[in-house]
Amino acid sequence: MTSSGSTGAGATSNSPSSAAAVTETGGGLPRVVKVLLGAAAALVVAGGIRAANDILAPVMLALVLTIAVAPVRGVALRRGVPRWAATVLAMAAVYAIVLFLAVSVAVSLVQLAATLPQYAGQVDDLTAQVHDTLTKLGVASAPSGQALSQLDLGKLSGLLADMLSGLLSVLSSFFFLATLLFFMTADGGSTHLRTAVLRRSRPALTEALIRFTHGTQTYLIVSAVFGGIVAVLDTAALWLIGVPLAGLWGLLAFVTNFIPNVGFFIGLVPPALLGLLEGGWKMMLAVILVYCVLNVVIQTFIQPRYVSDAVGLNMTTTFLSLAVWTYLLGPLGALLAVPMTLLARALLVDPDESAHWVDLLIGSAPPTPEDAAAVPTGEPVAAPKAEPVAVPQAGEVAAPQADDVPKTGKPVPEHT
Repeated sequence: MTSSGSTGAGATSNSPSSAAAVTETGGGLPRVVKVLLGAAAALVVAGGIRAANDILAPVMLALVLTIAVAPVRGVALRRGVPRWAATVLAMAAVYAIVLFLAVSVAVSLVQLAATLPQYAGQVDDLTAQVHDTLTKLGVASAPSGQALSQLDLGKLSGLLADMLSGLLSVLSSFFFLATLLFFMTADGGSTHLRTAVLRRSRPALTEALIRFTHGTQTYLIVSAVFGGIVAVLDTAALWLIGVPLAGLWGLLAFVTNFIPNVGFFIGLVPPALLGLLEGGWKMMLAVILVYCVLNVVIQTFIQPRYVSDAVGLNMTTTFLSLAVWTYLLGPLGALLAVPMTLLARALLVDPDESAHWVDLLIGSAPPTPEDAAAVPTGEPVAAPKAEPVAVPQAGEVAAPQADDVPKTGKPVPEHT
């Protein structure tokens, strides 16, 4: 009996401390072990995404396009259009977007491949001028000449031919993308029912996915609007300057507007180089000046004000997301960098209260002083000092306390 009682007492006394230890360490694992396990799991998942990017990239593109055309169905339903007709309108919209981009890129690449060989002589003259300038500046002529000899416009034309053949291989999987868009758009009609059911069991996850959807739609709409403005202005300016293929560079400016941080530079380099070949240094400087005035003002000072509320990501996070998703999904990852980061945050950060600290690192708006003041400092709070209680001696009667007085206000009769 004694041994069993002591054992039970020992178990009782040890259980609170062991439970506290388990709670403090998060399931009995030290924090460093959890961090290492999470990092290892992230690397495994990243490797799997990179290995299957040929399938995942079209799937993610189809998801983003389906989210983009979802408002078309909502507007049609509010106008009294039948549900099946609203779904057909959404399908028509998403297929129109895909066909427009595919045809525009294909035609632009064909025009570029046919135009570049005309500037082979200008490339040779420019290379000779650069080589003479470097020689006068004291740079070794042999290494510089060898480096400049690699600038062959014929090689660039061959590269464009390879890109066209690669485009044909992409079009060979167009059936997969078109079929996937058909099923995703058709299933989009029951999204509100699925959301209502999921909200009952996973309310935090449901709200996170809804924020992801709305944020992605706002980001795509704002980027498309500002991209269209930039494309029209750039096309008109390049046409006035006299740069060939102005429409192609306007399309490139529209597409690169969806690439965060570095999209401006990607859209600037080709027309600037072609301006150099067409009209010399003055035309190239004019192209750079136009892009700096138009694109920097619109994409750097105006557009972020409208995108920041929807995206909620700081510049460092968007740049890192561009690098990460381009590495994992290929070139298509550059266009899907921001939506993919929003999806990862909706699945991993927003539903988990213990992971909300990540928003302090990746969020666009820093915490306010009021938010910082509301965060507990972790310092122990001093317990209030207990009032001394008078203990009656033998033969004495304890004096009545305030709590002994009834609510009626009548005094308690003294004991005789």
